[in-house]
Amino acid sequence: MNDAAESQQDPLAARRRRLRFRAWHRGTKEADLLIGGFCDRHLAVWDEEAISWYETLLEEQDVDIMAWAIGTQAVPERFQGETMQEMQVLDYIPSPERSTRT
Repeated sequence: MNDAAESQQDPLAARRRRLRFRAWHRGTKEADLLIGGFCDRHLAVWDEEAISWYETLLEEQDVDIMAWAIGTQAVPERFQGETMQEMQVLDYIPSPERSTRT
């Protein structure tokens, strides 16, 4: 499918591609796994509002995002809500150990 056809089918397709790239290229493996893994788990069902929320979140420092996700720092009000609660579950992080158990 070419980009024009994909854009007609999913007007958020280009933003989704950019968001996935940004989520997986954070600078540390730990941040890539947490932030990228969360993106992979949820991106396909996110609407424009959720995509905008995640784009804004990715403007923050990785250490802050990770601290909010693992609960070692209070989540700022602007990021509180259902999506951050889903991020705090941490069941989306890919792990070689998980794949060898199945």
